[in-house]
Amino acid sequence: MTISIIFLWLSKILSLYSGLDYIIDDAIADPLTITSWILLRISSYRFTFIFIVIAIYLSYVLKVNLFEKGYNKVLRIIIIIYGVITTFYLLIVYVKGQMILELIAFIFVSLYMFVIYFPFMISCYSASKTTEVVVYKKAFISLAIMALCFILILINQLIDRIFIVVLSIQGYTPFYFAGLICTIIGIIGAYFGFIKPKAKD
Repeated sequence: MTISIIFLWLSKILSLYSGLDYIIDDAIADPLTITSWILLRISSYRFTFIFIVIAIYLSYVLKVNLFEKGYNKVLRIIIIIYGVITTFYLLIVYVKGQMILELIAFIFVSLYMFVIYFPFMISCYSASKTTEVVVYKKAFISLAIMALCFILILINQLIDRIFIVVLSIQGYTPFYFAGLICTIIGIIGAYFGFIKPKAKD
């Protein structure tokens, strides 16, 4: 998730300070170089999404190790295949300036996020109800909040993109900033869920 945030800010830096016309202006054609291939996918959040997909899969592994006795083999294969298909779409299916393709990318990643993090959130909340150890009760609640916020990040960003595509809005809607707020809260939840309990040990 940290790497995805770094690439998110790289996309902003490229848009604001790169001075490259083909990144700033959708009307200017892609020069079709290896450099433009990489930079356009950074500026269009594709690499951000790829690292989110990796983080989501790692969270699935964490959920299985925390709350389950082993993998459901069929479910695991489906989750891996969906992640691979999503990653392939993020890297390959790209046309400069086509917001509808970016919207589809948001939908792919949002669905993946929801499928993994919603059960994780429920499991963490249930675990907080069953443990009597205060430190771990707070940790599980923090992880549930983290999972909820991570889901809301992409839901807010998805709504932002829908408004931009449907209403041809230039810039950002309030949902974009709501997503950023959820990111901060989610990271705080991750700290209190993962790091702080270990520090007390």
